[in-house]
Amino acid sequence: MADLLPRVGIGVDVHPLAAGRPLYLAGLLWPGEDGLSGHSDGDVAAHAACSALLSAAGLGDLGSQFGTSRPEWAGAPGSAILAETARLTAAAGFRIGNVAVQVICNRPRISTRRAEAEQALAAALGGAAVSLAAIGSPASVGAVTASGASFASSAFCSTVAGASIRSYSGSPNSAVSLR
Repeated sequence: MADLLPRVGIGVDVHPLAAGRPLYLAGLLWPGEDGLSGHSDGDVAAHAACSALLSAAGLGDLGSQFGTSRPEWAGAPGSAILAETARLTAAAGFRIGNVAVQVICNRPRISTRRAEAEQALAAALGGAAVSLAAIGSPASVGAVTASGASFASSAFCSTVAGASIRSYSGSPNSAVSLR
């Protein structure tokens, strides 16, 4: 049988800052930082990763799966939404190859907790009880600031993510095969 092409998805998420709300970003609580508004915990890194996976698997978007019409997801941790997205991706016949997330905001400084953020996202992708080495779905996190840009004074945080997945052999959702 010919190799199957990987499927790739891109996800983007943007949330305004919300003073007095805790900040959850890349599956981590960031004490002392203003949080992000949203239906769930506002974790833009987890949400963009979800969007990338849903896009790659052809499963709609974050709003159709976890939006405001789904009250059970109100206030939910981004890591729980990411774990459910990984489950939906697998149920559709796909295995996650990797997820890369680029956070765009001036605060917090991601570099201080990058490894911890990658582990948190990887754990959500493979199950909280699974060690990073056994997951097989590496997650990487990068960050840039918006210094000097006119929108840097805006109170928001955004993220762009990419994900690659492969179809299980014989899956009804198999990607186009190479010949």
